Amino acid sequence: MFPLTNSGKFAWTWTIREEDLEEYVSMHLAPWPEILEEHTKAGIRDYSIFQNGNQFFYCFLCDDLDAAFAYLAESEACNRWNAITSKMVVGSFDFREAVPIQPMREVFYLK
Repeated sequence: MFPLTNSGKFAWTWTIREEDLEEYVSMHLAPWPEILEEHTKAGIRDYSIFQNGNQFFYCFLCDDLDAAFAYLAESEACNRWNAITSKMVVGSFDFREAVPIQPMREVFYLK
């Protein structure tokens, strides 16, 4: 699904609809504990989200992204969360789609 990077890092950006910006930020400032647990169980770690207006940058580490996304796609908690947040995002992040997120190519990495 995603091209692998040498570092196991994955990143992408999304635009959040202006009318949903406040709620989107609020949800991510206080995420449901089960969402955090499910992402950890999926093998996602060092996950950060940065904001610039209504543009968001997401970055995390994962050893097996296909397995992680397959796990999240079956998560009841994640499906409840996504039912809310997916309406706020311009584009899609349905993990059942062939390409739910358009990854960014890593062009520099300083160890």
